[in-house]
Amino acid sequence: MIRIAAVGDIHMGLDSQGVLRPAFETLHNCADLLLLAGDLTRHGTPEEARIVAQEVSGLPVPVVAVLGNHDHHDEQPEKVTAILRDAGVRVLEGEGTVVEVDGARVGVAGTKGFGGGFVGRSGSEFGEPLMKEFIRYTRRCADGLRTSLEELAEQGCGTRVALTHFAPVPDTLAGEPLEIFPFLGSYLLAEAVDEAGADLAVHGHAHAGTEHGMTNGGVPVRNVAQPVIRKAFNVYHLQDHRSAEPATAARNG
Repeated sequence: MIRIAAVGDIHMGLDSQGVLRPAFETLHNCADLLLLAGDLTRHGTPEEARIVAQEVSGLPVPVVAVLGNHDHHDEQPEKVTAILRDAGVRVLEGEGTVVEVDGARVGVAGTKGFGGGFVGRSGSEFGEPLMKEFIRYTRRCADGLRTSLEELAEQGCGTRVALTHFAPVPDTLAGEPLEIFPFLGSYLLAEAVDEAGADLAVHGHAHAGTEHGMTNGGVPVRNVAQPVIRKAFNVYHLQDHRSAEPATAARNG
């Protein structure tokens, strides 16, 4: 069994040092890796990124992250990424990484993602150049996620997880105002997950949303924004696909 801890939207500021570290130091007792689903900082400054780095540096399990919209606000995402990587965090954007868990190869594909909406209520590549670029950016994120998941399968990862900040399905947005759904995620991310295949999709961003959802293809989706899960992290258990037993849907630990 693969144990995946996940949380997003921790929004750390200069006054947040040490807030999550005690909980994170217990991860070796309950998880094999930690996923951070974006919005790790409040305003995306290097100073805030260093606080996050201190919280996760030297943890007893590998840490994999994507950035969120807050982490881009100061327009220095490259610096934020570099600071986190210096602390040992595997920060993904349109790429994947492999984590070894007791001989099993667990693949994590990550992208921030973007908005655009969901089937029946979505934007399209039509009209003004800005609108076209809005949707094309989301499509590029989804394409990167799909390619990364496919490459992880080729690398022998029997268990694969899609990590995003924006939501791939509307299910996990329940509780948010319908008017802002197009700014919370895109169906293109779910299409990428279903086409490439994954055992679990994890995201954040929707603070007033719902934890549990599912893609049309049957992949479990979990909104791990901290205001939703209301704890330092949740743990999900996935089947180790080296086994002959059928995979089980993600469930809380």
